[in-house]
Amino acid sequence: MEPGWVVLAAALVAVFAQNNRNDGPRFLSRGHSFRTVVGDTLLLPCQVQNLGSLVLLWRRGPAVLTAASLMVTRDERFRLVDGYNLQITDVGPQDAGDYVCQISDRVARDQVHTVEVLVPPSMRASPESRHAAARRGGAAVLECRASGNPVPTVTWHKLNDSSLRLGEGPQLQLSRLERQHSGKYACTVDNGVGPPIVAEFQLQVLYPPEITVERSWVHTGEGFRAELLCTVLADPPAEVLWYQNSFPLSASERVTMSVRGNNHTLLIANVQPEDFGNYTCVADNSLGRARQHVEVSGRPGAARFTSPPLARSRTAYTLSFAVDSYPPLDELRLLYRQLAINESFQQPGRWHDVVIQAPEPAGSLTHRVTHELRGLDPGAVYEAIVQAKNRYGWNEVSDIFQFHTLGGTHSVHADELSPMFASAVRHRMMTCTVLLALCTHLLG
Repeated sequence: MEPGWVVLAAALVAVFAQNNRNDGPRFLSRGHSFRTVVGDTLLLPCQVQNLGSLVLLWRRGPAVLTAASLMVTRDERFRLVDGYNLQITDVGPQDAGDYVCQISDRVARDQVHTVEVLVPPSMRASPESRHAAARRGGAAVLECRASGNPVPTVTWHKLNDSSLRLGEGPQLQLSRLERQHSGKYACTVDNGVGPPIVAEFQLQVLYPPEITVERSWVHTGEGFRAELLCTVLADPPAEVLWYQNSFPLSASERVTMSVRGNNHTLLIANVQPEDFGNYTCVADNSLGRARQHVEVSGRPGAARFTSPPLARSRTAYTLSFAVDSYPPLDELRLLYRQLAINESFQQPGRWHDVVIQAPEPAGSLTHRVTHELRGLDPGAVYEAIVQAKNRYGWNEVSDIFQFHTLGGTHSVHADELSPMFASAVRHRMMTCTVLLALCTHLLG
C-alpha cells in the first residue's frame, strides 16, 4: 500500500474513535408494554451505552425509585438487576402504570415502560347467605358483584339445566315465580385470568299445598286391600291428614299411613263393607290448604277395549274388552251405533242396546269378554261403549271405542280415523246419551 494511503486510513480510524468517545449516552433497550399477573415477578429493562459520569434514574410519576445504583424507594419488592434493569417481585394491582428510565443530562432523555397488571376475578354475593326466599307470584334478585382486570363477565345458570344461560350481568332478576323456579342457581365470574369463580344460590319459592291423586277411584273388594296415594307439593312442607266421609282417620290394625318423599299413602287391609266410601287427602301449611277426594268402591272398573279398530269382515266385528272386578260380574250392557262421517262433521245413527251374558267367574281380578256384532254395514264406522255391574252396582261408562268394517275408503285409511270432538266433551255427551238410553230401556 502507498504510504499516503496508510496515513489516511490511520487518520480516519482516529476520527471515528474520537467521535465514539464524544458520543453521548444512548439507550440500547426499547420502551415496551408489559402485561403481568398479580403475584408474578416483572423485569423492566434499561440498558444504556456511554453513560459516563451521568446518573440513571427510575421514576414512576413524580416519585424517584432509584438513582444510579441507590435504591430510593423503601419498597423492598423493587431492586436493580444486571446493571439498571428494574425488577418488581410479588406484583400487585397498585403497580400498574408507567415506569420511566431517565438519563440525568440536560436533554433528559428517557425510556418509558407501561405495566398492566392482570387481576384474577373476585366476587361479592348478595344475599351473603346465598339463600333467597319469595312467595309464588313474587320476585327475587340474586347478585354477583365482580371485580378484576380485565373486567370479568358474569353469567347465570340454573344448576339442573346448565346448558340454558339465564342471563349476563351482576344481577339475575326472577319475576312471577312459580314452584318450578325453586332450586339452585349459579353465577360464573370469569375474565380469562386464573380459574373462573362460581357462586351457588338456593332459591326457595313458597307456595300453598298442591295435591294430585294417583287414582280418584280405587276398585277393591271385601277381604282384599285398597291403596290410596296422594302426592303433595308445598313449601313450607304441609301437614297431611286423611278423612273418610268427613271423619278423620287414625291408624289401626287394618289402616296404615305412610310418607315417602312427597307421596302420602293410605293402605287399608282386609277391606270390609264399612271401608267403602269417599276419602279425602287434606294438606295444610302456613300459606293455605288443599284437598283431593278418592272413592273406594267394590263396583267394577271401567271397561278397557282390547280389540283392533279394523274388522276382519265386511258385515261383522268381534268386540273384545276387559273389566276388573273382585266379585263376579252380574250383568254387561253394550251400546253401539253407526257414524256417517262427512268431511266436516259426524252424523250418528241410533243406539243399539245389547245385553251381554256375564262371563263365568275368572278366579282373578280381570274378566275378559268377547262379543260378535253381526249385520253391520260394509265400509262403515261404528262407536261402542260398555257398562258392567256386580253386586256393588254399575261401574262408570267406558270410554268411547271406534271401529270400522271392511270396504270403502276407511279400510285404506284406518290409522287416520279420529274423533271429531274433544274426548272429554264427547264422553260427557255420550254418558248422558247412555243414561237416557238405559232409562228408556228399563222403563220400556
